Amino acid sequence: MDPHIRRWKLAIDRFREASDPDYGEMARMVAEIAATDIDETLRQAAAQVLPIARQSAQRSADRRTKAMALRRLGIISDALHMLSAPQFGRRGLAPKVLTQEDQYRQMLGLPLGRRLAPSEVHQAFKHAAKTAHPDGGGNGPAFLELAAARDALIKHH
Repeated sequence: MDPHIRRWKLAIDRFREASDPDYGEMARMVAEIAATDIDETLRQAAAQVLPIARQSAQRSADRRTKAMALRRLGIISDALHMLSAPQFGRRGLAPKVLTQEDQYRQMLGLPLGRRLAPSEVHQAFKHAAKTAHPDGGGNGPAFLELAAARDALIKHH
């Protein structure tokens, strides 16, 4: 687990349990999380909490604003929990092996897993051939692979 995540989780727990937390310190921590590049969801959660955290740090903040800021820390706490929780069932999964047809589709920039019309395959071939053809700056073997992919996909459907 990232040391920042552990530190932020402990700080949030400390803020939520304290009878009179330091709201200025809380706002600084939320701003730090909002500026992090660890995870997009975490950054968005902190950006959502940041305005109320800053309001609660002001001297003029009332009791409701401070209570709202503490409740909104739950959004960040949930995001931190998702980052630090173990991911069960992910170990031992082998990466998916692409079939020959899937490789051909990727070569031509066609979507996987749906039926293709021959005209769609031919159009994708023409688009890819512009850069792969030797006259277009490509090389012969790459162009021949594209042509073989086109032929195989058209014959398959």
